[in-house]
Parts: sequence; C-alpha cells; structure tokens
Amino acid sequence: MTVPDAGSHINDIVPTIDSTVLSLRRYFRWKKKSKTVPKGSNKGFSNSETLFDYAGKQTEVQAIEKQMAQTEFWDHQEQAQETVARLKTTNAILKPLDELLIAGGDLEALLEMAEEDEGLEQELRGELTRLEKSLEALEVQSLLDGMHDAAGAILTINARDGGTDANDWAEMLLRMYIQWAQKNNYSSDLLDRQENDEAGINSASLAIRGPMAYGYLKGETGMHRLVRISPFNSEGKRQTSFASVDVTPEVADEGEVEIDPSEVRVDTYRASGAGGQHVNKTDSAVRLTHLPTNIVVQCQNERSQHKNRATAYKMLHAQLARVEEEKREAEQAARYKDRARVGFGSQIRNYFLHPDQRVKDARTNYLIGNFQSVMDGGIQPFLDSYLRWRVKTN
Repeated sequence: MTVPDAGSHINDIVPTIDSTVLSLRRYFRWKKKSKTVPKGSNKGFSNSETLFDYAGKQTEVQAIEKQMAQTEFWDHQEQAQETVARLKTTNAILKPLDELLIAGGDLEALLEMAEEDEGLEQELRGELTRLEKSLEALEVQSLLDGMHDAAGAILTINARDGGTDANDWAEMLLRMYIQWAQKNNYSSDLLDRQENDEAGINSASLAIRGPMAYGYLKGETGMHRLVRISPFNSEGKRQTSFASVDVTPEVADEGEVEIDPSEVRVDTYRASGAGGQHVNKTDSAVRLTHLPTNIVVQCQNERSQHKNRATAYKMLHAQLARVEEEKREAEQAARYKDRARVGFGSQIRNYFLHPDQRVKDARTNYLIGNFQSVMDGGIQPFLDSYLRWRVKTN
C-alpha cells in the first residue's frame, strides 16, 4: 500500500483506502454487518481466510479467563504463571486486530466526510499512514507461525575468536538483548553468567519472556562479528572479534520431549561472581550434559541447587525441543533454506565501529547507520527484516 503524496486530490486517495480495507479483510474473518461495500472493493474478500484465527483466539481468551476465575487457580504457582503468560501472548495478538477492525470502519467514515469537506484530506492522509504502519506490523506478526514461536526464548551467548575483545563483545551483546527486552516490556532473567578474568564474559544464558519472544529472536542464532579499535590494545589497532548466539524456545510442556535421566550427567560446582558468601561456599551451580546429543546447559542464578537443577532441566528441554523442531522442518522440505548460513557458528551480522559506524545483516543486507542505537536494544528492524526475508527465500 502506497500513501498518495500531498498534491493528490481526494479522488486519488480512494483506491488506496480500498486497498487498505481489502488488506484488512485478508487479515480477519470479515463478517459484513451492513449492505455498504467500499468503492472498488471485491466482495470475494469477505469470505477469505485470515492469517490469524481471530474467532479461535477470542474463544481461547474466554477459556483462560474462566480458568483464572477458579478459586484454586493460584494453588500451583508455576502452572498459573504459564497460563497468565499465554493470556498475555494471545491478547497481544487480539488487541491490534481489534484496533485495526475499528480503524477500518473509521477510515470509511472519514472518507465519506472528506469527500464533502476537502479540509479533512490532511487528516485522512495521516490516518492512512498510521494504518499502513499498523498493517505492516501485523503482517510481520503473521509470519510468527512456528510451533514454538509464541514461547519465551533462552539465549546462550559465548565469546569466540578475538581474545579479551571477544569477551567484552559477548557482554555487549548480552546487554543489547536485555535492552531489547525492556523496550518491548518483556521480562529478562539471567540464568547463568561466566565471568572472564580480564574483562567481559566467557558465556551467559538469558531467558526472555513475552509475546512471541522466541518467534522474534530465533533468527539471532549464529555468529555476530564486531570490528573496532580495540580498547584492550595499547597500540590502538583495529580488532575483529566474534561472539556466538544460540536461541532456543522455553518449552512450557516438558512432556513434549522426554528425557531419560540415565542419559544425563549432572555436575555441581560452586557458583562464580556475585551472590554472597553462601553461594560461593556451596556447590549450588548445576551443569547438565545430555550424553546422546552432547548438549550442555548450566545454571547458577539461584542459591538453591534444587532450583538451579530444575531450571537447567528446563533449558535442556528447550534445547532438545529445538532439535526436534529442526528435524521436522527438514522432513517438511526445510522451512528454513538458509540453515547453513544461520546455524550455530555462522556469521549472520556485522557490527562496525571503525572505520565508520554501522550494523549490517549478512543475510538480509538490512543496514542501520547508528551503532549505538542498535547496542541500546534497537534490533527490532533486523528481526522484522529477517522474518520477511525468510519467507521470500523459501
């Protein structure tokens, strides 16, 4: 949809409005309540399938709210929190749908008024621009249709090549994702952090929870490359450093993937870093190794070894769930044809602080010229462009 320029007459805007209304009808199971049909519109759209199951999601919200109204709902805190999170995720989809439905009706009314009063043309153009942005955001959201896209995300960040600069770079990435979570009103929980002796971190695990967190972040898996003048080099030489990011879904239904306890090696060790004398004097940190796949997860954020063990098993379930998801996708003709390029250990994005400041995605070629804005959590354009690119390349 293209918004007409300021020199266009009201009659030139009509086709754009028709296009907007038709686009709206594509997103919803449109139930016509009146005999009025917008000019130039195709009645066939009224029966078109929606990209979202609008009625189904309304029914789901009603069922969850009924469940939450029961007196024993909060007796099981963990299950209750998962149910509340599911309600938030569903409402996060329904709210923009409802707003766009209302906006579609308002737009038609505004058109009728603008046809009689050309002084309203500017207001009409502004509403078109706003509606276009909302439609684009909804279009991106419609691409989040994977099995675990609605789940929370567990990010594991590891310093790779580049010495101390790589350790510092890994910590910068950790901060970037925490900032992104805050900008989107998502919660972030640091599960594990392994400090480097000189600067930065060797590795860290972070859980980000919010509507479609995994769906948005799954494309971040891969190698992130930084080029800058090293703050750790006394000669002021340019340094290239690498850090890897791995993203897995936080699976609520752990029954989806069964884990044989005999196939898991459990190691305990003393937690490092902040946490008080109690943490440092007891073997509260837990490391799990899944022997058949050699997947390793660890957690040390709690003082209780029992809690760390429970969280580590959740992380292992998440890792194995992603493995199973990838197997299904391969069997279904590889939903992600870019697997080799975005797999763990590949270079997906380049961050430059020298000779100029810019950040460029190696897959989509999307470019942002403000390095600091990206490091302050402004990665949403990269996430959106990746989702669109993935569809085009499949």
